[in-house]
Amino acid sequence: MRRFLCCVVVLWGAIAGAAQAAPVKTVLVLGDSLSAAHNIPVEAGWVHLLGDRLAKMEPGWTVVNASISGETSVSGRNRLPSLLEKTRPAVLVIELGANDGLRGLPLAPLKDNLAAMIDAGQKAHARVLLLGIELPVNYGPQYRDGLRAVYADLAKAKNVALVPFLLDGVALKPELMQQDGLHPVAAGEPMVLDNVWKGLAPLLP
Repeated sequence: MRRFLCCVVVLWGAIAGAAQAAPVKTVLVLGDSLSAAHNIPVEAGWVHLLGDRLAKMEPGWTVVNASISGETSVSGRNRLPSLLEKTRPAVLVIELGANDGLRGLPLAPLKDNLAAMIDAGQKAHARVLLLGIELPVNYGPQYRDGLRAVYADLAKAKNVALVPFLLDGVALKPELMQQDGLHPVAAGEPMVLDNVWKGLAPLLP
């Protein structure tokens, strides 16, 4: 009996030690309607699909979706410090700038806000993935090229991972987009996840 109890104690000690050695790691997604499953079921959105994929491929990881439809870079910047403190993510995914661009806001403040969020994430010891976005052609080549440069320049200057265009391979296919021409339908979300995964997967080990 004494030997049995000793074995039980050792076993529980090993389990507890393993739990302490492998804490759950968090991916925090800070985005707008493109990450908030706009007008589709939440479980069909790319962030939820990411959680499902991580559960199968990378046990020990979880996803916190802090995305809000209509979010701009300044409001995301203001919300981020408390989110970092609360979730303590290992990876921070920033998907913001689309609403700044659609409103035609100056690009310099957008770049400053994104830079501040990257800095905050890195200061919190999180690996950062930046998700870029493209605007419709009616915004003109100068503004569209400037927006692309914001993401590319920040990724290089801050040494962070970048997905240049979140909706690559999706945005130009009408059957994969909602009537507004801005948000994917549910059938397009797995492709969006594949785009994100290319930048995210190297940050997980």
